[in-house]
Amino acid sequence: MSEIIAGIEIPDSKMAREATQLVRDTETDLLYHHSRRVFLFGALTGERKKLKYDPELLYIGAMFHDMGLMEKYSSAHDRFEVDGANAARNFLHGYGIGENDIEMVWDAIALHTTPGIPQYKKPVVALVTAGVEMDVLGLAYDEFSTEDRKLVVAAHPRGESFKENIIDAFANGTKHKPLTTFGNVKADVLALKDPEYKRLNFCGIILGSAWNDSNVQTDACRNPAHNHA
Repeated sequence: MSEIIAGIEIPDSKMAREATQLVRDTETDLLYHHSRRVFLFGALTGERKKLKYDPELLYIGAMFHDMGLMEKYSSAHDRFEVDGANAARNFLHGYGIGENDIEMVWDAIALHTTPGIPQYKKPVVALVTAGVEMDVLGLAYDEFSTEDRKLVVAAHPRGESFKENIIDAFANGTKHKPLTTFGNVKADVLALKDPEYKRLNFCGIILGSAWNDSNVQTDACRNPAHNHA
């Protein structure tokens, strides 16, 4: 019998069940319950906005979106979002899912901490981010009914210290590769949690790059043909 929470049916295919078990076996309780809430808030957003989306693919995107924070799936140099996206891609390949759908789930996970882009992508991509933003940041909080919020949290509790604990989870999953936080929101996490962290500065990188524009300009003046290349 399918599980229904706040009017949203939890996908119950073999693939969905095995994804749930994998996440349950791999992630902490904190991240498991967070991921399920992300699916539910994402699906509720989709229903409210009357979007057409594949619930099963949304479920996979939500369940794998933080998998890259886990040591087993964490690479040495890629962003944790990319690690999670790669884990989902490998998982989906085992179930005969088409490449377009796999890439959509990959995008949903890889972009979920990149504000301003996901809402213009396919609904599955947009809704994973919408679920994350609701659960972590409280964005669009008042657009969800009080009853739906209570039902979701009753099924998958946040706990009294979720805000502090999720920040700790982000820090623990990224502090071994701080350079991957450049240009994304996890830089704020390490700035708060890691006293050794040194934030990179975009303008500083530009100004300190190997380019010597005065020499380039001089060379162009000496070789007028360069101006017409």
